[in-house]
Amino acid sequence: MSNLDFSKVNWDEMRVATGDTLLMMGYATLFTFLIGLPLGILLYSFSRSNHWFIGLLYRVLSLIVNILRSVPFVILIVALIPLTRAIVGVSMGVQGTIPPLVIGAAPFFARLVETALREVDRGVIEASQAMGASPLQVIRKVLLPEALPGLIAGMTITAVTLVSYTAMSGMVGGGGLGDLAIRYGYYRYQMEVMIVSVVFMVILVQLLQMIGDRFVIYFTRK
Repeated sequence: MSNLDFSKVNWDEMRVATGDTLLMMGYATLFTFLIGLPLGILLYSFSRSNHWFIGLLYRVLSLIVNILRSVPFVILIVALIPLTRAIVGVSMGVQGTIPPLVIGAAPFFARLVETALREVDRGVIEASQAMGASPLQVIRKVLLPEALPGLIAGMTITAVTLVSYTAMSGMVGGGGLGDLAIRYGYYRYQMEVMIVSVVFMVILVQLLQMIGDRFVIYFTRK
């Protein structure tokens, strides 16, 4: 450690890599939320139905979600190369990493959404149904507001997970801090670059967790 020379770090390249990581994580978080939230609501709604066909749909959807959650991200990003090329035209770099990030994280977030909705007091739901609320109104005006702290906590966990996913994408040329750490820290033995990359990612995770926790506390009080 005493031989470390941080003057070797290309700070301009580090700044670009940090921006790429934030870009990947930002877009992936947005699309994960847009896909994972309705998917989680569907899982919750289907699981409570007594109809055989809805029950079948739940089992199929649940199986797909479990399969996507089970595949390690490094394998997933390679397996999805043809689909990624079809969607964004490239399979590497910032653009090529976003579709696998979303496909890997959306099922994870959907399960967290389902869990948060299950924790809503049944009495509140039954009271709204007794007042004539439709299923859509129950979801929009009762379930989602009551589960909001849990949903924010789930989104925070997902965003933190996406940071680690962006780092893993560096193993296959995904760009960002992970790519920088692999190319310089692993292949060229420049430990300074790897250390700085790790520190930046740790700071990013801490900021995300702190912001998420503040929002959870704020909406829990309300």
